[in-house]
Amino acid sequence: MAIATSGLHHVTAIGGDPQRNVDFYLRTLGLRMVKTTVNFDDPGTYHLYYGDEAGRPGSLLTFFPWKGVPGGRHGAGQATTTSFSVPEDSIGWWKQHLEAAGVETSRVRTADNEEANEEALTFRDPDGLAISLVAHPQGDPREPWDTPAVPAERAIRGLHSVTLSVRDEESTAAMFTDGLGLRFSHQEGNRFRFEAGEGGPGTIVDVLVTPDAPQGLVAGGQCITSRGASRTTRRSAPGARSLSGRVFR
Repeated sequence: MAIATSGLHHVTAIGGDPQRNVDFYLRTLGLRMVKTTVNFDDPGTYHLYYGDEAGRPGSLLTFFPWKGVPGGRHGAGQATTTSFSVPEDSIGWWKQHLEAAGVETSRVRTADNEEANEEALTFRDPDGLAISLVAHPQGDPREPWDTPAVPAERAIRGLHSVTLSVRDEESTAAMFTDGLGLRFSHQEGNRFRFEAGEGGPGTIVDVLVTPDAPQGLVAGGQCITSRGASRTTRRSAPGARSLSGRVFR
């Protein structure tokens, strides 16, 4: 059985103080609070959903915030960077905007491959979660959430990609291509890019191979999952048993 996926659905992470989390993602990054509910395994804890105007699949970053949670450890076996898509000419504006808010940034341009000619601004949220804003020359037609702090022409369009850190890429690559229907796009050094559906922002998973990385520890400032939705197309061989799942959309 093969699964045809069309893109990312959402990323879920662990945060610390809920109000600090809300202030950063609403007022600094300009996302919309799509929904506030609870962690059904721990009803005393919020589950916060951020996204675009309609809360569309592919725009969502969600948090379980626990005040006082200890920090985790970035390492192998984790989703280590969550990237958002922004308009091509907005990286300079975002750098000024974030630094005015006291956020340290690092600017990177990827130009070794024509398909990956992207400019990115990387930083960490108040709990240490690695975030990247990526401007892609193809552009991104998705509608943004317009706020006084972040105007629509500069605003986040949705998820761009998720980076997974592993010690060896072979088993992960096989799962992506043979199990989830992603296709290998290209390699750039120790970074392997896979795409779903038609490709482009919102469909990308990068696999970063770091053989000597410590094992990641999930706690504050770490991603728990990167997922898709139930909107998948399963191509089953004759006689194959169809399994339900929520992995990609």
